[in-house]
Amino acid sequence: MNKKGINRSKPTRKNSAKKARRPAPQPKQARPAGAVRLNKAIAQSGIASRRAADSLIAEGRVLVNGQVADMGVFVMPDDDIVVDGRPIRKAVKRICMVLNKPLGIECTTDRRVKGNIIDFIGYPERIFPIGRLDKNSEGLILLTNDGDIVNPILRAGNAHEKEYIVKVNKPITDQFIAGMASGVKILDTVTLPCKVKKLDAKTFNIVLVQGLNRQIRRMAEAFGYRVVALKRIRIMNVKLGKLKTGTYRLLTQSELNQIYEQIGK
Repeated sequence: MNKKGINRSKPTRKNSAKKARRPAPQPKQARPAGAVRLNKAIAQSGIASRRAADSLIAEGRVLVNGQVADMGVFVMPDDDIVVDGRPIRKAVKRICMVLNKPLGIECTTDRRVKGNIIDFIGYPERIFPIGRLDKNSEGLILLTNDGDIVNPILRAGNAHEKEYIVKVNKPITDQFIAGMASGVKILDTVTLPCKVKKLDAKTFNIVLVQGLNRQIRRMAEAFGYRVVALKRIRIMNVKLGKLKTGTYRLLTQSELNQIYEQIGK
């Protein structure tokens, strides 16, 4: 107490009013690869804006796979979404596969073309190749029904790796390997530097981050070589492995997750 009789001492904890504690902030939900927010999926269907979609969700009028949806939930392309009893999107299973393409098969969806890849696979659902692999080349080609991933995978600026085993018509020199790796003038441009490694007298491994028309064949021709066999063994994180020629397999969830992470989906 001071001279004027005013008590300036701090109130004891026992006598002070207890402040209400705020609930601890909840961690943000991690975004699964390939997913979008539910309100965005509803807005994309044309039923409502995102803000109106939030109200529908808050009122319990939205079901995802038969369950009342929570605010802020993520949905995948193959999820069933129902608003006020009305399906807004038929569940479409996302398909992504790798084919070990044989020689002679054309990477086209035009079924009038003899030996087109669609008739060769005979898959029961609509799919299409991601990029192409020449008729005279073999190995790994990706096919999907998910159009959202095609351009991000193929876009040269994203620098996604594609790996090949190549056999040429005559012995490989150190100068050839160095020249291929440093960049080659073809098609009015110079190819980007790439990784090249000699495997045996006439075979080399090459990893590209671009996909010009018949790029490897043109690069080899610039040094007086002719490609006699070309096989793609990897695109990004997906490897051909022991997959037999002419057969395909679906990508694993781990492979898909890595692809979506790399393309920012």
